Amino acid sequence: MTSELTVLALAGLLQAVQIALFATAANRDLGPGYTMSARDRPPSRQLSTLAGRLQRAMNNHFEGLILFTLGVLVVTLSGRSSPLTHAAAWAYLGARLLYVPAYALGLRPWRSAIWGAGFAATLTMIAAALV
Repeated sequence: MTSELTVLALAGLLQAVQIALFATAANRDLGPGYTMSARDRPPSRQLSTLAGRLQRAMNNHFEGLILFTLGVLVVTLSGRSSPLTHAAAWAYLGARLLYVPAYALGLRPWRSAIWGAGFAATLTMIAAALV
């Protein structure tokens, strides 16, 4: 398995951890009666600031994971894996690992800078496959 595919698998596990973190916070804030329901109505209570941030960080990773997966597939299927794409993949994962606590703690402007680093790493992988 290429290094990029390994990182993709780890990024998938990170997404699962983010789902669990958000689900735990949401269950605490809204109660299992609501979170296990069909959610046909708005909740009677709001999410806490932390739970809302965990939800947004989780959703952001879903969005970023789509483009990162595309990058990994392009690099892997084209046979363009290189030290640059390996480093970019690991940089993406590192950025995503840092992004969760940065978002949860409301660290500005660091959250945006960390997001930008992960986005740049993804674009680097895609561009490297084209060169």
